[in-house]
Amino acid sequence: MIIVNGLIEVVKNLKVDNILISKQSEVTNEYTEFINIAKKKKTNIIIVKSGDRIEIDDETYIEIIYPGDKLCFDDINNNSIVAKIVYKNFKMLFTGDIEKEAENLILDKYCQELKANLIKIPHHGSNTSSSEEFLKIVSPEVALIGVGEENNFGHPSSEVLLRLNKIKCKIYRTDLNGEITLKINKKGRILVNKIINN
Repeated sequence: MIIVNGLIEVVKNLKVDNILISKQSEVTNEYTEFINIAKKKKTNIIIVKSGDRIEIDDETYIEIIYPGDKLCFDDINNNSIVAKIVYKNFKMLFTGDIEKEAENLILDKYCQELKANLIKIPHHGSNTSSSEEFLKIVSPEVALIGVGEENNFGHPSSEVLLRLNKIKCKIYRTDLNGEITLKINKKGRILVNKIINN
């Protein structure tokens, strides 16, 4: 199942050319509404699975790492799309809300191929994700954590922050740093810009 309440507003109010989604374990009324609005606005819906590659330009592509044709879990989080964006020698790993169970499956299949310069930390920095082994294999220079200020879940977990510090990874968090934008120069250097709204 995909949670789409926020995405419904995005598709309604913004011009979206393409939407990437994976196979769903359950179809809800919200999901159906989301798909119908996207079709009405002539947005291209692409169902992806592990092994797919989406070419952006001559130097940039998206590699879908997970999930595959067959979903291994019933819960939403562990069926999140995991994808790697590659630009020249720069790699960024997007992890959705996967938890340790999905991380372990991905490690078994991909291992060293997961290495990336930058990672979007899974599940807002929850301690159910970002295992020590997973972070060590990805070995990122920079970690981004999307998390609400003073959220009720206590995200990001102090244990996850400790694991990131252990691998000497620079951490940026939306609760502390506000909106974060990245620029990657031709040499693969990461330039981070933070916009804090007061």
